[in-house]
Formats: sequence, C-alpha cells, structure tokens
Amino acid sequence: MQLDLNGRHALVCGASQGIGRAAAQELALLGANVTVLARNAQTLATVVDELPRVHAAQSHAFIAVDMADAETLRRKVESSAYAAPVQILVNNTGGPPGGPAQAAKADEFVAAFSHHLLANHALLQSVLPGMREAGFGRVINVISTSVKEPIRNLGVSNTIRGAVASWAKTLAGELGPLGITVNNVLPGYTRTQRLEQIVRDRVAASGKSVAEIEAAMLASVPAGRFADAAEIAAAIAFLASPAAAYINGVSLAVDGGRMQSI
Repeated sequence: MQLDLNGRHALVCGASQGIGRAAAQELALLGANVTVLARNAQTLATVVDELPRVHAAQSHAFIAVDMADAETLRRKVESSAYAAPVQILVNNTGGPPGGPAQAAKADEFVAAFSHHLLANHALLQSVLPGMREAGFGRVINVISTSVKEPIRNLGVSNTIRGAVASWAKTLAGELGPLGITVNNVLPGYTRTQRLEQIVRDRVAASGKSVAEIEAAMLASVPAGRFADAAEIAAAIAFLASPAAAYINGVSLAVDGGRMQSI
C-alpha cells in the first residue's frame, strides 16, 4: 500500500490540540512537510518542535492566525502556499456552542457559517493553485457525524456541518478530474476539549454526574469507549495518501459503530 507522502506539503488547521494536532503527527510520520495553523503562536511552536522528521529534507512550520479573520487568514495562507505549494489541506476547527436550533440567534448561524464554511473556502482557494500544478490534491474536512444523524442540542453545529458536507461533495465533482479528492471525516465521541465541553453542558442541563453522562453516551457506542484523537488522525492520514486516490466525495464515520444509518 502506497502511503508515502515524502515531498508533499500538508496544511493542518486547528492543530494546536486534539484531532488537528494528532493529524499533523500522522502526516509527518508519512513523510509530509507539515504546516500547522491555529491562533496561538507559542503553542504552535511547541507543536512544530514535536513533529516527527523521518527524512533529512523534511521541514515543518506554523501559521498563527484566527480563522474568524478571513482577510488575514487568506493573506497568510496564500503567502505560505506561494513559498511552498500545498497539496494536502486538512480543514478542522472547533464547533459552535451548543443549544437547540429553535433558540439560536441569526448571528450565531452567520458566525458559524463564516468560521467553518467560508474559512474552509478561503483556505481551499489559497492552496488550489499548488494542487493543480502538482496534479495531486487532498482536501479533508473534519466535521461531525451530525451530517448524517443530527445530534441533540447542537442545532447550529448540525446545520453548518451539513452545509460543509454539501460544499465538499460539490467540490469532489468539480476537482476530481484534476487529481484532487475532497472527503470528510466524521469523528464520533473523541477525547478532546470539545467532548469535555459537551459533557459539561449536559451535566449542567441535567444535574447528573460526569460519570453518568459519559456512561449514557457510551451506551450508544458498540466499541464501548471514546476514541483517541490519534484514531481519527489515522483516517485523515490514509485519505491524504496516494493509496486513497480513488476515494472521493465520501463522508467517513470514525465513530466506533455509533451511527445507526448506513
């Protein structure tokens, strides 16, 4: 199986922690040059220092920027991609706050749409020239199982994640002839700060203990446990590899079998 990413440049968003950080690690282990992107420069510098270097020519870097600042995001990524064209883009960012859709304010939907879909789109347009030139591209969006089965009390997130999935499916058809694939990874319950926040919200809303909330969540997971971020990252790394060249336009659930839909 051809998994070698030597000579490829990957841009991984939301890479200061959790799934993004784990994805950067896995891509670096496959030989890619990795640029990590998030807000905190100090944290990103530490992430870069810890990334594997499996061959002499391999190098890593970071971009410190707030994805909510679309103009600065585009400028910094375009500058980086001009210096070192990007062939692998991992779109990943924290989800919107919880709450029912019916209670959400219009500006909450607008903010989430900008932070997720519009930021993803700006990133894609910034790196697309390098993918076209290489005749090789991988766009991998880390979204949510909610694109197939809405998650209770995540109304804004369910809505926006669905929009991102439809955007990705459209791009898969447009970019496939260029050797560029566009896929989504749908993490299930994964040990990240996002999961910790969801658990805290459910504790506050129900008065139940953390143990009770977690037990109720895991009752729906055949694997019987939460995922580790590295397990989600492994799926991302595979989709980025040459071996996944004929996988395009899919939404891959990595959820321990929790979803009931096919």
